[in-house]
Amino acid sequence: MSDIDVKLGIKTILERIEIACNKRIPELQCVKPQLVAVSKTKPNNLIIEAYEAGQRHFGENYIQELIEKANSSDILEKCKDIRWHFIGHLQGNKVNKILSVPNLYLIETVDSKKLATRLDQKWPEFSSNDLKLKIMLQVNTSGEDAKNGIEPEELVDLAKYVSENCKNLELNGIMTIGQFGYNLEQGPNPDFILLKKCRDEICQRLGWDWKNVNLSMGMSDDFEHAIEMGSTNVRVGSSIFGFRPKKE
Repeated sequence: MSDIDVKLGIKTILERIEIACNKRIPELQCVKPQLVAVSKTKPNNLIIEAYEAGQRHFGENYIQELIEKANSSDILEKCKDIRWHFIGHLQGNKVNKILSVPNLYLIETVDSKKLATRLDQKWPEFSSNDLKLKIMLQVNTSGEDAKNGIEPEELVDLAKYVSENCKNLELNGIMTIGQFGYNLEQGPNPDFILLKKCRDEICQRLGWDWKNVNLSMGMSDDFEHAIEMGSTNVRVGSSIFGFRPKKE
């Protein structure tokens, strides 16, 4: 791990984000993308290095790993303003575990009324103030069976349900993982096009301002393209922390 310069990685990614922002059409210039540093499988010392470089938003895929990191004494002591994003698949029976995480900021992977309802019902038991729990709705834009997320045509109904029935939740935006390894030589990424269309439809049907519905799309290999397409939340891991072995 000693050869990984996390602070340089953060600085480089932020510079690349800035360049990508400048390539966006004028109407998108008003929203600055947020960098979520994906720290799954990475040790606490690298998270602390990123935090010391100014990074505050961190993403984790696995509940148990997030619980261990968020509750570790060194993270609690040295990263008091850390903001954890959960970006993995969340099962209903794990809701209590995820809601107990210190400094939980956003759950990006809500994909059903049942899960939204469960989060809404349980959140008051874990919140020490009146702040709502921020969530995103995950959309399966690529249509792959292996990907989680709601079908695009069901998204408006879910968004409407959350806004009308889940008073303890704040709908922050929508998210997709999309197809891995898409070749940009074929043109704009269809997953990003579809997620933006989904937001447009939500805003049109429900009368919402698009600036209040974030788009979480783009990872290490395509975040610049995602930003040019309108992403407001990019999830970057290996370009900051180095490559990780595939989980068995």
